[in-house]
Amino acid sequence: MKTPDLCLSSEGAEVILATSSDEKHPPENIIDGNPETFWTTTGMFPQEFIICFHKHVRIEKLVIQTYFVRTLKIEKSTSKEPLEFEQWIQRDLTHTEGQLQNEEILVRDGHATYLRFIITSGFDHFASVHRVSAEGMVISNIS
Repeated sequence: MKTPDLCLSSEGAEVILATSSDEKHPPENIIDGNPETFWTTTGMFPQEFIICFHKHVRIEKLVIQTYFVRTLKIEKSTSKEPLEFEQWIQRDLTHTEGQLQNEEILVRDGHATYLRFIITSGFDHFASVHRVSAEGMVISNIS
């Protein structure tokens, strides 16, 4: 049985913060499940967004589809509020001319209620995040 994508808005995930917003490419596009939509940054770095699961989850694999992202840091929090983030993953991505960067990350210690994605540098002035998906399971609801 395939596990649900924990990062889909239809599964209850929500983008609760993004450092830039374009009305044509809002941050909610990251979790809408549509491969044609995306969130775009403004022309400066770092840029970040936070996904809230509204549940305690255990993530086993992350897949991030981006364009023009050079360095990506991911922090996680298990608190009830988006506080107390800890450094979790850092990746230097490979530039792929004319196609999406598709980064698959198998993870350990993937317990989280929030994930903060920080794009610290890009290959161009702008970068885009097309999708974040997370395979894993719900541990419990937040009470």
